[in-house]
Amino acid sequence: MKYSISATSTTKNDASLDIKESKIKFGTTEKTANELPNPAELFLSSLAACILKNVERFSGLLHFEYDKAEIMVSATRLENPPRMEHINYELTIFSKDKKLRIELLKKNIEKFGTIFNTVQKACSISGSIEKKENYV
Repeated sequence: MKYSISATSTTKNDASLDIKESKIKFGTTEKTANELPNPAELFLSSLAACILKNVERFSGLLHFEYDKAEIMVSATRLENPPRMEHINYELTIFSKDKKLRIELLKKNIEKFGTIFNTVQKACSISGSIEKKENYV
């Protein structure tokens, strides 16, 4: 498989990504630092998207149903050289299905996630998965 995106930036303005039929604005200036995602946040978003995509994928392969999945991703950044040192994720799956095997799902997410495996070669990743039966 191959992937491609395009991005545009103009001087003293923010930038945008064009991905399929989506346009995603992101911050490159100080004036929008608190409004638009920055490159580090987009990077973490890619990992979150990978994990959530694999929850959906493995729900079919492992034969479990879920109502909703939520993920929080955080990272520790080193200054010199600037890079992510460690990433942590907390995945919550809302499901009443007794067939949901959390440890097997975690193993599969961490073994077969394209972005997960790519990021793991650059920095350490730890995470947890929690199952909850009800959500609001």
